[in-house]
Amino acid sequence: MLVLLAGIFVVHIATVIMLFVSTIANVWMVGSSNFGTISTGLWLLCNKTCSQLPVSSQDEASLKTVQAFMILSIIFSVVALVLFIIQLFTLEKGKRFYMTGAVMLVCWMCILIAVSIYTARFTGAVAYSTNPHHGYCFILAWICFCFSFIIGILYLVLRKK
Repeated sequence: MLVLLAGIFVVHIATVIMLFVSTIANVWMVGSSNFGTISTGLWLLCNKTCSQLPVSSQDEASLKTVQAFMILSIIFSVVALVLFIIQLFTLEKGKRFYMTGAVMLVCWMCILIAVSIYTARFTGAVAYSTNPHHGYCFILAWICFCFSFIIGILYLVLRKK
């Protein structure tokens, strides 16, 4: 049981780190141009230097929504981690980590909403570039989506023995 708890803890910390990286780094979409590689993230457009991400007025609300839900997912993931540590030392034997699992599933839902909106609105759209494709931050966000779901379900069914 101790090995299972330690494994879940390590995967949870890895998920938090990957959420931070995928939200902060500007490599959600990558494309080529005459001047080199262009990458866009949730915040900036980067070529050799980074500048404000040019977004049309109709896509601005979608981008703000993706930004907000990715930040919320980080917050909920960190809260779930803190709850897990608190419940680990305060719960009696045989109790389950219901609160931790519920908060982690809320994190999962936030990631789902953010990445789904980004996929629907911004896939294939890199300004001033040709041959756009997804960057590592986009892929990390989907990996975090999978990990947070698995961790949330494990917390719900996990008993402290």
